[in-house]
Parts: sequence; C-alpha cells; structure tokens
Amino acid sequence: MDGTTMGIGAVAAMRYVKDGIKAAKLVMDHTEHTLLVGEKATSFAISMGLAGPADLSSPESIEKWTIWRQNHCQPNFWKNVVPAGSCGPYHPIDVPSGESKASAKHVLEWTQGDICQGLFEPNNLLEPVNPHLKSINRHNHDTISMAVIDKMGHVAVGTSTNGATFKIPGRVGDGPIPGSSAYADDEVGACGATGDGDIMMRFLPCYQVVESMRRGMEPRDAALDAILRIARKYPDFVGAVFAINKKGVHAGACHGWTFQYSVRNSSMQDVEVITVAH
Repeated sequence: MDGTTMGIGAVAAMRYVKDGIKAAKLVMDHTEHTLLVGEKATSFAISMGLAGPADLSSPESIEKWTIWRQNHCQPNFWKNVVPAGSCGPYHPIDVPSGESKASAKHVLEWTQGDICQGLFEPNNLLEPVNPHLKSINRHNHDTISMAVIDKMGHVAVGTSTNGATFKIPGRVGDGPIPGSSAYADDEVGACGATGDGDIMMRFLPCYQVVESMRRGMEPRDAALDAILRIARKYPDFVGAVFAINKKGVHAGACHGWTFQYSVRNSSMQDVEVITVAH
C-alpha cells in the first residue's frame, strides 16, 4: 500500500509463484485493480515477468504434511463435527453416528452448498478440530508485515504470508485484505498485523490503528485499543499489531502471545528488536 496515493495491490490464493509481494506491487503499479486471486493471479504474475510456474513445496513442508495426514489430529479449521477428540472419519455433529457417509455428505451439501461436493474424495477426508489447540498460533503461521517511511515522509506498507498451516483449500487470510494486515497514510502513519487472520480481518485492526492515530492517539494507545476491540469479542484469539506515526514513534500490542517486532532508522547501526508482552 502506498500511503501517498492510497493505492493498493494484492494477490490471494496464488499458486506456483514464489514472489507474492512482488506480484502484489505489480497489481498496484500496472492495473486499476486492487486484488487478483487464484490461477489468474498466477497467470498475471508470470505474464509480468515473475518466475514460475514452480513447485514451491519444500522437503520440510512435505514431511510435515505427511506426518499430519498419517499420525496427528491438527487444527484444520472445521467446526461442528464429531468425533472432536480424535482423527476421523467423522460426520457433522447433527448427524446420528449410525448414518452413512452418503447421508453426512448430503447434510454438508444441504448446510454449506455445493462447495462441499469434493470433500469426500479419498484424499480429502476432513479431519476434526482438536478443541485443545488454538486454530492459529505462533507455531503454524508465517506472516511478515513491514512499514517504511522514506526521507521525504512518504509511507508504504507490505504484507506477505503463506497462510495458516493445514488450512481448508481456498482459504484466504487477512494478508491481502486492505486495512487488516496493513494500512498506511502519509498524513498519519502506518500499521502492520499478524496472527489469526480469520478473526482479525473482521475488525480491520490496521485501519482502526491509523484512524485512531489520526484522531490524536499515540501509537501505543492506538495499537492496544485495536487489539482490545478484538479480544472483547474473541478472548482466545492470538494476534498482534505494530503502529508507527509519521514522526517515527512506534509501539506494538498483542494478545495471546509474546510478540516481537524490529525497528531501524538512519541513525541506528543495527536493527533493534522490541518485545511486547501480552
């Protein structure tokens, strides 16, 4: 996001292209759109000169996925299913245990629409949510959000993420959502966020932070206010924001973890890491 023009570029659900943040900037610089998604986002990125299509799986990610499929019940974001404490097979919570898979499929289709028609393929059996594990935490997501103020006072932000581990295919988090994972305005400052994007995007916390600073709040108060707005509705959520005003004053706030962010300016010899306790 360009805090001077308020221009935004974003991509989501883009496969086979590594440089998501570069693709997002190409959307901002070369189109009048804000958000491109899916295979067409991939085609756009490659047509603009980015490398791809490429297999982005790593040995580590393949091993993690294999172990998850074979041995573990990890949180994968389904709800209202049973059994809740072990790996499936399972059925929707409102279907008697003696019902067949076909009946369970019918209920899913009836309650969620035709989008569920592929869920019962052999390689796509649903795994239940483990109620003792939070859906998203510091161990299973990988968001990077950054804000920059140049010597002319122009502000820019960017966010890149691979998304939540073991997410439902097709899921888009808050990374490409303007005002949620990042927001910038030269007149005020900027904000970046990380954490449970499915919850945080419902509140647009970075837009809230910037608007709070616009009204006179200091960065620390603006960041804390945005986090508390979410925590009041979702006390178990995990997330954090950083705020920086146009003068370079910065602060962070978090909920559910100890959050760290880093800062560097022209007078510093090295990066300073700031720790923010819950």
